[in-house]
Amino acid sequence: MTETTVPADNSSARLRRRSQKKGALLFVRDVLVIFLVALLVSFLIKTFLVRSFFIPSGSMEQTLQIDDRILVNELVPSVVGLERGDVVVFRDPGGWLPPTAEKDQPPLVAAVDWVLSAVGLSASDSDDHLIKRVIGLPGDHVVCCNTLGQMSVNGVPLNEPYITLPAGVTNVSKDAFDVTVPANSLWVMGDNRYNSKDSRYNREQPGNGFVPIDNVVGRAFVISWPSAHWGWLDNHPSVFAGIRDPEAS
Repeated sequence: MTETTVPADNSSARLRRRSQKKGALLFVRDVLVIFLVALLVSFLIKTFLVRSFFIPSGSMEQTLQIDDRILVNELVPSVVGLERGDVVVFRDPGGWLPPTAEKDQPPLVAAVDWVLSAVGLSASDSDDHLIKRVIGLPGDHVVCCNTLGQMSVNGVPLNEPYITLPAGVTNVSKDAFDVTVPANSLWVMGDNRYNSKDSRYNREQPGNGFVPIDNVVGRAFVISWPSAHWGWLDNHPSVFAGIRDPEAS
């Protein structure tokens, strides 16, 4: 009888192929784990720390341009308090925005947009939010305008370098107003003063033009896109430095 022997190199080749296959599976597993962990971390960051929005209108020009993307610190105001001059994103208090039709997207595009929104890289609900600058905190007395066209808070006139006015115009508001901000609310205005439907022009709405602090999503702190507009968003503390709190007025 003749014995048949299997060449050793065939056995080695099978072992190498098996090892390579196992290595490839481990690599795919590791990639999936890393992706899922990154997705979870991004979701937690978006939910509790930082969120992205895009700018749909020109009400904050020239500070913010249409289609700029911003990052919003969601620790404000729940952990970090609001300050006058902060640029904040907030949910519509009611009647500030016109009704918007739901976008009809292909299923694949909608799924991708949902994932990007979940991790904070997309802002599909930007059209349902507004962004303005905080001028008055609870209890503040906000008046416009004095003989120089300035607005004042608690009797202190403001010199506002961030606002945009039409050529030849000196009054920082087209319409005069005299308001005291109620508790747990804000008086907000756009930097593009003659093209912003802000607190001044929502006095007939349910909140009388004031924004509940509970509606604030967070404080915008940086322009993230486009790269040519990248920069930190200043709340101009020097503008509001001389204002005393209402209790101390």
